[in-house]
Amino acid sequence: MDTRPIGVFDSGLGGLTAVRELARIMPEEDLVYFGDTGRVPYGGRSKDILVRYARQDVAFLRTFNPKAVVIACGTVSSTALDALREENGVPIFGVVEPAARAAAQLTRNGRVGLIGTKATIRSGAYERALARLKPGVEVTARACPLLVSLVENGRFSPGDIVAETIVSEYLAPVKAAGADTLILGCTHYPLMRAVISACMGPGVSLVDVGEQCARWVKQQLDWDGLRNGRPGAGRRRYYVSDSAGDFSELASVFLGENVAGEVEQIDITAY
Repeated sequence: MDTRPIGVFDSGLGGLTAVRELARIMPEEDLVYFGDTGRVPYGGRSKDILVRYARQDVAFLRTFNPKAVVIACGTVSSTALDALREENGVPIFGVVEPAARAAAQLTRNGRVGLIGTKATIRSGAYERALARLKPGVEVTARACPLLVSLVENGRFSPGDIVAETIVSEYLAPVKAAGADTLILGCTHYPLMRAVISACMGPGVSLVDVGEQCARWVKQQLDWDGLRNGRPGAGRRRYYVSDSAGDFSELASVFLGENVAGEVEQIDITAY
């Protein structure tokens, strides 16, 4: 039995998609979440900046002595995962490999769509993983730089004409390519799942990278004997680099539980 917490980080709100799934499938585990809301979005940053931010994020989470760290961020997972693993003596999990595995299994026609931040698409990480897992697969990738900002501002519900218009424009090439599976390559995007699903149609499977990563983490912790065997619900702690109040409001809506008073603002540049 290992009672140490699991650390999770993202550029902002999106990583809560992974937290929600981790809490659902491993309710006894303690979770520490950091959202770098003061520097969101990460998607348009250079690789050097992303690695620097990610190192600070991990350094903060390591103050809690975690048994594992989850990069609940497609951008960081696709650009900085290897560097972070080399520098840290704690298991670090990203979202790319689990999501690629799920997409390779789900696609029926071998055509997979991918949406993500500019940095994620530029990295080619998902394409490389899919080519290894399912040779011959056709990937249509589309950078969607506005979606993170929409989510962070609460503009992700069906009926929001701005969200629906932007999603429709971004996804047009993916639909035209005939993709039957779409990887939501940023953990913010599942918050727009209803809008995206309506645009793509009922015959397209959506791969939630946060959900797939959470399942992968559970499997790995089981194999390594690192699960928390303590009965009862684990503790959830939330930290941000900007306003705690703004984060609390949206996080409470998404998680379905009131996190007001449980969110603390920290100076991430100190790490």
